Amino acid sequence: MTQRSISLNLATTRQVWGFAEAVDGCMRAGITAISPWRDQIAAIGLDEAARIVRDNKIQVTGVCRGGMFPAETAEGRKAQIDDNLRAIDEAAALNADCLVLVVGGLPGSSKDLPGARQMVSDGIAAMLPHAKASGVKIAIEPLHPMYAADRACVNTIDQALDICETLGETVGVAIDVYHVWWDPRLAQAIARAGRMKRIFAHHICDWLVPTKDMLLDRGMMGDGVIDLPAIRKMIEDAGFFGPQEVEIFSQDNWWKRPGDEVLAVIKERVATIC
Repeated sequence: MTQRSISLNLATTRQVWGFAEAVDGCMRAGITAISPWRDQIAAIGLDEAARIVRDNKIQVTGVCRGGMFPAETAEGRKAQIDDNLRAIDEAAALNADCLVLVVGGLPGSSKDLPGARQMVSDGIAAMLPHAKASGVKIAIEPLHPMYAADRACVNTIDQALDICETLGETVGVAIDVYHVWWDPRLAQAIARAGRMKRIFAHHICDWLVPTKDMLLDRGMMGDGVIDLPAIRKMIEDAGFFGPQEVEIFSQDNWWKRPGDEVLAVIKERVATIC
C-alpha cells in the first residue's frame, strides 16, 4: 500500500481545516490526492483552489457534489441543472477525475420514487453535453436506502448502472463502502461496473455499531463492521486501482481531533486494515 493510494476527502477534516490547510496537511503526510467539497472551494475561491492544486501537483479524485435533481416544478429542476453546470466548471478547473453526484430524493410531498429516479436520469442527461465538452466524468454515488426520501433515490450500484447504461460512457459510479456494504448483490454489481468500465471512485470509512447518527457518525477504517479488504478486492478485480478516498463524517470524534493526527491514523489504517 503506497501513500499515493490514499485520497483525503476534505469532509474528513472540515471542522479543523479549510482547503489550503488540508492540502498543506496532506503534503506533510505524503498524501497526494484530495477530494474537496464545493463549499470549501467557494470559501477560498475557484482560481486560488486551482492554483493550489497545480502548484502542489495534487490529484483531485473528485469534486463533491453535484446532483439534487428532483424538484416539484420545472423551474426548480432547471435551477438544479444550472447548478450542476457550474459544478462541472469547478471540476474542470481542478482537473478532477470526476464530479460526484448525490442525486436527490423525493421532491416536496411526493411519494413517487420511480418518478424521482426519472428526474435524476433526465437531469444528468441535460448536463451531459457540457460535461463531455469540459472533459468531466460524472459519478453517481448510490446512497444507503435510509436516504432514499431526502438525499438520494438511487440506492444501489445496480440502480446507478441502469442509469449509466442509458446515458453513455461519461457517466459511472462512485462506490462508497458506507452506503453499499450491506447489498447482497454487491459482488455482482461491482463486477458489472467493472465490465462496463464505470468505476470512477472508491470511498472508504467504516460502519459503527451502534451508530449514533446516520449522517455524522461514520467510523475510521477498522473501527466498524465493513469488510474493507474484501470490497477493495472486488473493486480491484473489476479493474479499478485508483486511490481509496477516505470520507469520514464524525461530529463527535474525528472532526474534533487535530488534522495531522487524523491523517496519521488514516495512513496507518489504510496500510494495515484496508
